[in-house]
Amino acid sequence: MTKQEKNDVIVLLKEKFNQYSNFYVTDTESLTVAQIGKLRNACFTKQVEVKVAKNTLIRKALEGLDAEKYAGIYDSLHKVTALMFSENPKEPALIISSFRKASKTDKPVLKAAFINGDVYVGDNQLVALTNIKTKNELIGEVLGLLQSPAKRVLAALLHHHESKAEATTTEVTAPVETAEEVVAEVAPVEAAPVAEAVAPEAPVAE
Repeated sequence: MTKQEKNDVIVLLKEKFNQYSNFYVTDTESLTVAQIGKLRNACFTKQVEVKVAKNTLIRKALEGLDAEKYAGIYDSLHKVTALMFSENPKEPALIISSFRKASKTDKPVLKAAFINGDVYVGDNQLVALTNIKTKNELIGEVLGLLQSPAKRVLAALLHHHESKAEATTTEVTAPVETAEEVVAEVAPVEAAPVAEAVAPEAPVAE
């Protein structure tokens, strides 16, 4: 590989590392050509990109972007390395697990994974990575937590409103006395006697 070809690979890898916030570092050594083909097809179906490159070029690409940020990955760059890039942080782990089960093999081996800034080292991290929450799943859980108190408050308000409405209905439907019944209950009032006015007798002139 010429120096220019190496530089081209480094540039390509940098683009991928910038494009994806999640990538897996795997060991595909001892897999047959047919098995590699099946693995690539499985990745293509799930929109996972696979790139095989020399470890030295991978390290140069990472160091060229942010040497400190990717420091936890460097010790995993040995043997044959296949990089798996994905928007979904757990999709490569699911593919690896499924491929192993179907092929009855322990390959590919997970050497490391870089997930949203966190580094996972070792094949023993595979199970944990298959259960990691995606961004949409986390958002859904947060929204669910936020909506639960609101739903309880709304239910309480509706219950209070319904109870108040029932009480108002009961008051309105209470029996009302008719006008005739009201009049009948009023005792008759006797007319007061009118005193007769007596005019004083006029004096008789003598």
